[in-house]
Amino acid sequence: MAGAWGRAELQDFRSRVRGVVLGTAVGDALGAPLDGLTAEEIVAAHGPEGLTAPVPAYGRLGAVTGVTQLSLFTVDGLIRAQVRRDTGAWHPPSDLYRAWRRWTATQDDWGPDERRKDDGWLAREEWLYARRAPHGPTLLALRGKTMGTPAGPRNPGERGPHAAARSAAFGLLVGWEPRLVAQLAVECATQTHGHPTAYLAAGAYAVTVHGLARGEALPQALRTAIGAIAPWPGHQEVTGALTAALEADEEPLAPLEADAGADEVLAAAVRCVRDGEDVRHALCLAVNLGGPASVTGALTGGLLGALHGETALPPAWLAEIEGRPTLVVLADDFAVEMTQGPALHGPSYASPGWLARYPRGPRAED
Repeated sequence: MAGAWGRAELQDFRSRVRGVVLGTAVGDALGAPLDGLTAEEIVAAHGPEGLTAPVPAYGRLGAVTGVTQLSLFTVDGLIRAQVRRDTGAWHPPSDLYRAWRRWTATQDDWGPDERRKDDGWLAREEWLYARRAPHGPTLLALRGKTMGTPAGPRNPGERGPHAAARSAAFGLLVGWEPRLVAQLAVECATQTHGHPTAYLAAGAYAVTVHGLARGEALPQALRTAIGAIAPWPGHQEVTGALTAALEADEEPLAPLEADAGADEVLAAAVRCVRDGEDVRHALCLAVNLGGPASVTGALTGGLLGALHGETALPPAWLAEIEGRPTLVVLADDFAVEMTQGPALHGPSYASPGWLARYPRGPRAED
């Protein structure tokens, strides 16, 4: 999809971007009421088939967790990184770090008049200030004064799936080579997750989304992802789990524990996409595995959205998603920036409205 974009390509790309953003939220919201439950407890509460349709969490139907919140700030950070290229100061990991710190600020105790009003539009969205089970180690790392890197990662023992769950948007950089997508996702994941299993799962997930968004079938996208992270030290858990997911025949999906590693959760999401009879079935398979249900649902939803686009997502489930207008606008802004950015900000013209939405310069405290 590099080079000039035709009308059909633009429409397809926008549908897949929306699919990833909305699919992540749908899977997250479906799993939110099940977080921390075992597969047996889910069956006891919802019947022999487990959960088959959305139920309320956090007092409403369609409530999302911190997984979706962080995913949105990932999209915002990538847009702003692209906008900042005009300044000559282009370092996407730093832009993502600042974006995730903007999310961290929403999780503090603010009065309505104290919240940020001068740093882009996303941080002004009131619904994002709800605390929805934010991942503790992630918050701790992002509240630090130094940014984690592959050479000096934060939380070196953290091998969970939360870094992967916020990383789908890296895969929407469809003009990039897969190895560069993996490198960016890995570098950004080390800002909060320092174990190779966690940050390489983030890289593999991003590359899988990348392949699907470019029109590849799931097996091809997975093989590319496995190849993209194989040169990294410590890849064996992730590449082994994804290879097993790709080659599994009739083996039943194993339930997930609450502390499941990123390799297990990502492989389970891949199996759900591969084995699901349709989008609804795949999402229900994912969340009924138990453990980190919202994360497994989000990973599965992101893959399904990249594979099929927004129109494949269940409309009745989408209609209830919290913050849906924000999700749609942000997804469309991402698609516009990545395909037509020079018309919005370039040497001859810069749209004041666009730069107000996605400022070029970081705030001093960032």
